[in-house]
Amino acid sequence: MNHEISKDMDLSELKVYAKAMDLGERVWELVRRWEQLSRDTVGKQLIRSTDSIAGNISEGFGRYHFKENRNHCYYARGSLFETKTWLQKAKQRNLIDQEEHQRLESELTEMAKMLNKYINSIGPSKPNDQ
Repeated sequence: MNHEISKDMDLSELKVYAKAMDLGERVWELVRRWEQLSRDTVGKQLIRSTDSIAGNISEGFGRYHFKENRNHCYYARGSLFETKTWLQKAKQRNLIDQEEHQRLESELTEMAKMLNKYINSIGPSKPNDQ
């Protein structure tokens, strides 16, 4: 069911946004423990892509037109998949173990589903607006 986001809704009420914000903080804390080369290469990219998920959701939320909101959510989804790549690199380079990789990967998969549902809820349900 598609609907417009309520003008009275606060960004913090959006569950996918809250989840993205939380993940960004946990990734930050994870990367802070790495040695310098790892932080400067994989770590900075991982932090940027993870933070970009929440950043793009919030930027879209603040846009006037629903199509702009939806478009920024597509950017957020792209950042989510980029984050998966950096997590894979972190695992391959022994910066995170298999258990941590699997936990974060599972969260991103769940977040992708939430983001897709949110994208589908933005704006009117006219076929030409999809």
